[in-house]
Amino acid sequence: MAEKQRGNGPRKLSRSRYEQELYRLQTELVKLQEWVRSEGARLVVVFEGRDAAGKGGTIKRVTQYLNPRVARIVALPRPTERERTQWYFQRYAEHLPAAGEMVLFDRSWYNRAGVERVMGFCTPAEHQRFLRQCPVFERMLVEDGILLRKYWFSVSDEIQEQRFRRRAEDPARRWKLSPMDLESLTRWEEYSRAKDEMFVHTDIAESPWYVVESDDKRRARLNMIAHLLSTVPYHEIAPPALEFPPRPAATGYQRPPRDLQTYVPDHAARLEQ
Repeated sequence: MAEKQRGNGPRKLSRSRYEQELYRLQTELVKLQEWVRSEGARLVVVFEGRDAAGKGGTIKRVTQYLNPRVARIVALPRPTERERTQWYFQRYAEHLPAAGEMVLFDRSWYNRAGVERVMGFCTPAEHQRFLRQCPVFERMLVEDGILLRKYWFSVSDEIQEQRFRRRAEDPARRWKLSPMDLESLTRWEEYSRAKDEMFVHTDIAESPWYVVESDDKRRARLNMIAHLLSTVPYHEIAPPALEFPPRPAATGYQRPPRDLQTYVPDHAARLEQ
């Protein structure tokens, strides 16, 4: 069934309440990161959903305070000619985490069940092979000890179009809007059917799908992060004690004259005039 405008939902969270809870959850994400690193765990989080459903903004908030050496974002471009001849899951497997790492897939192997299926970038046989192999692939990951979490961001048709139009008018975000995005407006029901079929085959006990209602981006971010934290048995790792050493006495060092170095212009000063 196609996703439609959901009418009057819960009241929109105030920015202050949202930011307060977001920071609390981000603090917990740092604890989760340290647990992953300390325990040598491997965590994979898959972000999928409609275009403009809020995946990128949620990923940005998840990783805002995390160490990029521990928590990596994987957003692969379209496959090369060589990659097209590989086993489909091969280029994704290359980016799976080692011990002590978290990987967040900003779109993933599920491209084959979504855009490739709808836009005809794969054959019907390749699509059916994906639906057969994907549950096997994910069961192998889970059996090997990887913590796999999959989130589908659901947005209504009216809200999606509103976000597309705002992107088109915003020079800082115009790059996020592509002809492929606009094509999705005319193929709404095709994407809905493809998603429903994908869920039938890949919403399995070992790696279930979790749907995030994202017409309200603030609620979506809080709900997704809180749920992720609730599914991982992490605990706080006591940080090592830090002792600041005393600053040594000056030994006569003098800074070179300022006119020997090139400084950036004080652009900020012009804003105060």
